[in-house]
Amino acid sequence: MTLNTTKAANTVRDASDDALQSAQSAVETTRGYANEALDKAGEKVRDLRGSVDPLVDQITAKVQQLASRGFEYAHDAKSRAQQQITRYGDVTGRYVAEQPVKSVLIAAATGAAIAAAILIATRSNNRNRY
Repeated sequence: MTLNTTKAANTVRDASDDALQSAQSAVETTRGYANEALDKAGEKVRDLRGSVDPLVDQITAKVQQLASRGFEYAHDAKSRAQQQITRYGDVTGRYVAEQPVKSVLIAAATGAAIAAAILIATRSNNRNRY
């Protein structure tokens, strides 16, 4: 090889080494920036999670309070309904004991009215079918 060729080869090798080193440096710098960005994003996620968790706990507590209150209202309504049904049963029982003939006539009239309503309903349904 001649001196010029050797010199040119060395120059090309030095230039390629410099380019490779520059590329490796750029990759390392980019990797550092990416790691830094990921760390910051992770911190933001942790901060957001820290502020969301108490909010979720508050909402959960409110929902539990509302559910408990609804259960209490339903229980109270059931108790009141049972008391009224018992009262109505007692009043009806007393009325039947005091007025047996009138009670039987009222029951018979009510039964006849219900039977007539059922007959009318079934006849109109049968007519509509054909």
